[in-house]
Amino acid sequence: MEKTKMDAKKLMVSFLAVMSVLLFVVTVSAATSNLVSVDKVEVNGLQQDSGGDISVIAGDTVTVDVYFTASENASDVRIEGQLNGARYDSSTENFVGDIESGNRYRETLTLKVPYDLKDDVSDDLTLALEIFNGDFKTELDDITLRVQRPSYNAAVMLIQTDNVVSAGQTMGIDVVLKNIGYNDLDNTYVTVRIPALGLEQTDFFGDLIAVENPEDDSNDNKDDTARRKVFLNVPYSATTGIYSLEVEARNSETSVVQSKQIFIQNDVPNSVIKSGNSLIVVNPTNTVKVYSIVADTPATVSDS
Repeated sequence: MEKTKMDAKKLMVSFLAVMSVLLFVVTVSAATSNLVSVDKVEVNGLQQDSGGDISVIAGDTVTVDVYFTASENASDVRIEGQLNGARYDSSTENFVGDIESGNRYRETLTLKVPYDLKDDVSDDLTLALEIFNGDFKTELDDITLRVQRPSYNAAVMLIQTDNVVSAGQTMGIDVVLKNIGYNDLDNTYVTVRIPALGLEQTDFFGDLIAVENPEDDSNDNKDDTARRKVFLNVPYSATTGIYSLEVEARNSETSVVQSKQIFIQNDVPNSVIKSGNSLIVVNPTNTVKVYSIVADTPATVSDS
């Protein structure tokens, strides 16, 4: 009798184990079975299997249209797209909703093309697409895109100056400019300005090649990066406060502006002390200050 109970118990354990395995297999199969069949994929209106890689521009936003037919009735369906570069990725996800088996659909994704071209004017980029919900999933084959630098493009890599500047001071601004475009940048200028004070100074940065190549003799004495120091004279009349310092790089093909915040302090007193016929002027700083004395009408002030 005891032996029969033990055999029955072993049989029940074995049955439960088999059912668990079968349930696991069914669950995995459902989760990995195709949710849809993909008819075609277009990137910026170009079909991915029509021959040749599709070219996209670094930093641009691309449109990906996915045409598919539902293989299952499903709810809460989503589509995800990811652009994978050498160092940076870009991804987005759309909510599709409910789909019915046999019906055709189109979903549009917008993705930012990552800008990770360091020493090349172009390189390969991978587009991965997936359509899924909690029960089903369809993974598309990766699509290879060719990412190129913009034709003409510059980047202000550095704006370096004192964060606090005194009124009346000559401030030096270190600017580093880099060519991040496909082609060379000829006759490049950089203008530094503080618009609120009407200050502006322009310096010539010369020619910047697209990619620095030491083996290319035609680019001797040229670089894809240039560094200069530009000077601005902050007037004594500048009031204390936060100002926007703008740096604009330009040539005949392109223009880019970048800004940074600086703080200007003014230690010069707004008034002087009058004692009888004398004026007492106090300079609280260790730098030379210039004052203009203007008398109220009808009084006058002599040079002495």
